[in-house]
Amino acid sequence: MGKAEEFEELRGLLFSIAYRILGSVTEAEDAVQETWLRYDATATRPVSVKSFLSATVTRIAIDVLRSARMRREEYVGPWLPEPLLDDPYADPARAAELADSVSMASLLLLERLSPLERSVFVLREVFAFGFAEIAAAVGRSEAACRQLLVRARRHMHEGRPRFEADRVEQRELADRFFEALSHGDVDGLRELLSADVQLVGDGGGRAPQLARAVAGADNVARLLATVYPLMARAGITCEPRQVNGLPGALFRVRDGAVLHVLSLDAPDGQIQTIHTVINPDKLGHLGPVADAWAINDEVKRLRLRER
Repeated sequence: MGKAEEFEELRGLLFSIAYRILGSVTEAEDAVQETWLRYDATATRPVSVKSFLSATVTRIAIDVLRSARMRREEYVGPWLPEPLLDDPYADPARAAELADSVSMASLLLLERLSPLERSVFVLREVFAFGFAEIAAAVGRSEAACRQLLVRARRHMHEGRPRFEADRVEQRELADRFFEALSHGDVDGLRELLSADVQLVGDGGGRAPQLARAVAGADNVARLLATVYPLMARAGITCEPRQVNGLPGALFRVRDGAVLHVLSLDAPDGQIQTIHTVINPDKLGHLGPVADAWAINDEVKRLRLRER
């Protein structure tokens, strides 16, 4: 088997490692491409191609994350990961764990960790790499990696919900949510939301966005029941999809371009957080992106007519 074939067999794994470290589809794809260039340039064959490529993509992702952190500190409004519809790495025996590790909530918890802690946690807890492989990947001793993992686990555990909903229950909850959303049903939405639900939007200053997170079941239900029916009348359609391993949807304009992506986090049988990504810079990997400003103006005009 040649280098190209070996690399392609592992591409899904490499992307999945990089995405969990970076929280960005485009940056993860760039890290994978750089990994290929480095592998293609090696004169000798590594003992383990998987270990070599995994270590390489991890080191590249760590370097990218360190510079990205500075940019995120200057980000306009809440920062959310780039939405991921399909994880190219699959392991049927660990499907639930893999899906959980790529959820918006988990990726935001990972943001609390240092680049090294994050990388060690991802390699060990998500992909079950041995400590010798992890040490080689991050350039630390095995003992140091164990300590990094202990700290990472503590931070992740502190932020995780106490209960986790069944996947079937989550899908049924999402179906009811989108049904209520389509009809502007305030009461129907309210009963699906936790009392302290939050609606968090990421426009990055590049698209219309909420000035801050909207909190509380009544506030969120009323806002959603007002805005989304108007969007439907403006020709925007809702396409239910798995987003970062959880129920969500793509919203498209008349010509099929993506307007924004919404995901639902419902760990205890009620919706705890609604994440929406409308920043066009984070949607390009999904296809053509709509002009959110123009759609916003159209929705405003519709709202004024109804007053």
